This record gives sequence, C-alpha cells and structure tokens, in this order.
Amino acid sequence: MDDKKYWVGFNLIKGIGAVRMQGLIAYFGDLESAWKANPADLAQAGLGSKVIERVLQARANVDLDQVWGKIQSQGIQILTWEDETYPTRLKEIDQPPPVLYIRGEYLPDDLFAVAIVGTRRVTPYGRQVTEEIASFVASNGITVISGLARGVDAIAHQTALKAGGRTLGVLGSGVDKIYPPEHRAMAEKMMQRGAIVSDYAPGTPPDASNFPPRNRIISGLSLAVVVIEAGETSGALITAEFAAEQGREVFAVPGSILAPQSKGTNKLIQNGALPLLNANDLMQVLDLTRMGEQKAARKILPADETEARLLNVLGSEPLHVDEIRNQAELPIEKVSAALALMELKGMVRQVGGMNYVAVREVQSGYSTSGETFDGT
Repeated sequence: MDDKKYWVGFNLIKGIGAVRMQGLIAYFGDLESAWKANPADLAQAGLGSKVIERVLQARANVDLDQVWGKIQSQGIQILTWEDETYPTRLKEIDQPPPVLYIRGEYLPDDLFAVAIVGTRRVTPYGRQVTEEIASFVASNGITVISGLARGVDAIAHQTALKAGGRTLGVLGSGVDKIYPPEHRAMAEKMMQRGAIVSDYAPGTPPDASNFPPRNRIISGLSLAVVVIEAGETSGALITAEFAAEQGREVFAVPGSILAPQSKGTNKLIQNGALPLLNANDLMQVLDLTRMGEQKAARKILPADETEARLLNVLGSEPLHVDEIRNQAELPIEKVSAALALMELKGMVRQVGGMNYVAVREVQSGYSTSGETFDGT
C-alpha cells in the first residue's frame, strides 16, 4: 500500500499542518511510523494533548485503505513534499502545504504561471480587462491560475481555455466538491487543459474559513499576481498580501477613484504594487519574453550539483560573478557557463555588471502588514 495514505491520514486531522508534519517526519523518520506511534512518542514529537487525542480518534475511526481506494477511484493525484513533481515554486514558500490533491495534471511548464484574481462583483470594465490580460497571458504559453470563484476568477479561467491555454483552479474545498456548483462544467474542461488543486482532503465542503488560507497557494504557484478589481475587503487583497510575503510580483489594474471595485486595487498601487497598464508590462517585468527559451532549457538541461551550489550562494542581494566563484569554490569557466544556463531556466537573473540574484528570492518591493496563515 502506498505510504501516501499516511500523509492523507494526518491531513485529515485538524491542527496538523506544515509545521507539525515536519516535526513528525523529523522525529519518526516517516509518517507510517508516526501514524502507528503511541501517545508518549507523539508528545515527544511535539504534539499537544488535544492534537494527540484527535490522532487517536482518527486512527480508530478512519480506514486509511478505504480512504485511499476512494481517492484512487476518483482519479485524484496526490503530491507530497517528497515527490519530485511537487510544484517547485510552491515548495519555496514558508510552510508549503504538505499534501496537494490534484484532478487533471500539473505539468513542469506550469512553473510559468500568473495568477489573475479579483472581485466577484465584476464591472464591464473589469470583465474587459480580465479577458484581455488572461487571453494575452494564455496565448503566450503562460498558465493562468485563479480560485474558480464567481466574477474575475471565472472569467480568467474561461478566457484561458478559450485562448487554448492552460489554467489551474485552487479550491477552498476538496477537489471533489466544486464550488460554486455552477462552475462544475468549467472545472471539467479545466481538468483537460490544466488542473483543479486543493490542500484540503477530498470530501471537505467549501467553508468561508478555508478560502483565505488557500490564497497562499494561488500566489505560491505563480510568478506574479494580477489583481483586476477588488473592493476594500476583497479576498483578492489577501492573495496580493501572500504574494508580497512570498517575494512574488504584485500587479494591480488602476480604476476609477469613484468605483467601489477599484478601491482595493488603487490602494495596492498606493502601497507599492506595480500598476498594470498593458499586458506587455507583465511580460517585460517578469522577463517572460524569453519564456520559450526558458522552457526548452528546463527540459533539456536538468539541474546538477553545480547549479545546486550556485543557488546555495545566491540570494536576493546581487553578487558579482567573482564573489559567486569564491563562495562556490568552483572554476570561473564552470560558474559562468552554469549561470548562463540557469538564467535561461529562469532560476537566476543578471541585474547588471555581472551581478546575479536568485529569482526565487527576488522581492517585489511591495509590503503589507497583515497576519500570515501559519498552516499549523
């Protein structure tokens, strides 16, 4: 039996998120041992009495073989931290979800993705802008990510499909509980050219408390987040907040100062988000004009020890190639060749004067002061 069933088992238990899952793996070595452990050892692994009680109840009441069989019968794919195919970009965020449930297919090319989010109460202006940006993005081979909600989200998904592109929908429910229900047909189409994704176990109903934390996955999977229209209390602003904390670029479409749907986006711009005036702005800022080369390089040139050492050295502060060579303790010819290939892959960026930064850690410059979801 696949040991992933134990990941699912712990994922079903309230109070066990990324931090506690890491603690269990660190203490027991694997989750099968943790699932079968006695209460004293679970306490030693860092679980509190209430969580231990929930673990014992789950072990008594949940038939993991049955749960696993049902997941397989529904065609749901499960990715964990231990899978090579777990989304690279998502794995880089603070406390990435330990388990992802996927209907459809997440592909390596989905690494090149942009999130398009916004209000449910979209205006004709918002609809037009969403269609133009989503169509442009999808037509250029970039995956469109959103939350399958009414309004901007749905328009973004529909437009991406219409343009022949790929699109991913991140849910605040199990992947077998499509919400809102009128989007089921669209979700089925998305599974043919993309995927429906969730970190909530199958069977989890949509609940208001599930949606804000799932937004960290929308931004975590993306190179950038584009907010089309958002009121002052819109969930899209939470996605933008997560994006800023994760070092993603945040774009906002400016709107009328009199329109309620533009109050949130205009405020984002005031706080440092990049105003999106043209879809080409997105391509230029993210250097997506070279995306075809980057995709080809990712397929042809796999990561090796040299790349790993250089990524270890590089961060958000620019480093000159000579300093990179010194810290990596590698010959300059090897460093220069590797950096050139890594730039094609989109892993590093040259910021002038033979100085490089790691793309995964580049900050957007837009900051917020909201609380984060700790995932525990």
